[in-house]
Amino acid sequence: MPAGAWDSHMHVTSPEYPLAKSAAYEPSLHSLDHAMAFEKTIAIHNIVLVQPSIYGNDNSCLLDALREIGPTNGRGVVAFDPDDIATDTLQQWHQLGVRGVRLNFKSTNEPFNPDAVKETLRKYASIVKPIDWVIELFIDLEQLRFITDIIPDLGVKFCVAHFGAPDMKRWESYPSDASNVPGMQHLTTLLSQADNLWVKLSGHYRYDLSVDGMAGTEAITKLLLNTAKDKLIFASDWPHTRFEGLDVKPFVSRCLDWTDEHDAKNLVFRDNAKRLWDCA
Repeated sequence: MPAGAWDSHMHVTSPEYPLAKSAAYEPSLHSLDHAMAFEKTIAIHNIVLVQPSIYGNDNSCLLDALREIGPTNGRGVVAFDPDDIATDTLQQWHQLGVRGVRLNFKSTNEPFNPDAVKETLRKYASIVKPIDWVIELFIDLEQLRFITDIIPDLGVKFCVAHFGAPDMKRWESYPSDASNVPGMQHLTTLLSQADNLWVKLSGHYRYDLSVDGMAGTEAITKLLLNTAKDKLIFASDWPHTRFEGLDVKPFVSRCLDWTDEHDAKNLVFRDNAKRLWDCA
């Protein structure tokens, strides 16, 4: 593991914090202490905490953890209502280490309206652009085609989570040619042509169909490395919500191998994350 590596997607949860009405599950206790104990097993000390959907726009659990870890080793991606957010609040969160807002178009079970999504992106971009925050997208790969024209023009950084949630069930010739993953051409085109898009290598176990959960992931990772290795960041997705008990270390080990083969280990595990999350 490169010195100074970052884990760019993980969550902290606790039953002590109130759930949103739309919460799909009840969390166990996954505290910052638990998180850092896990990180020690993969030799990482810097983390990006991402707001889980179960808390809606109440970022209290995440912000309390950021206060504890401090901005040297921690960054945060929050959720908020663009029609009800104060500039002072954003500045306070910025001081704690928040550098992004998460937009979840994947697990909300709401219809994807391209025009409405574009308007939402414009609204959030106008808010976060002055403070140079990232807009993180949890979105299906095939939905990217509706917004490929707007992402390069909004003047903010975007990050697509979890490989873009690929639909491997509909992957023709699985896993021999990752370019055949439905929607993958939209992602690789954006990575090649837009200088403001990043992708998280994370959450593979949610989508891969192979016995070890790696065959499709390997093909996709290598395609993305060949496309834009300076736009990829590693993330563990700990504590693997709804997949609790998963051992993610084999994935970490394979990511180290794949990136080493492409002379990209320092980039994917450290340098790209530092650039994306505004780390010293």
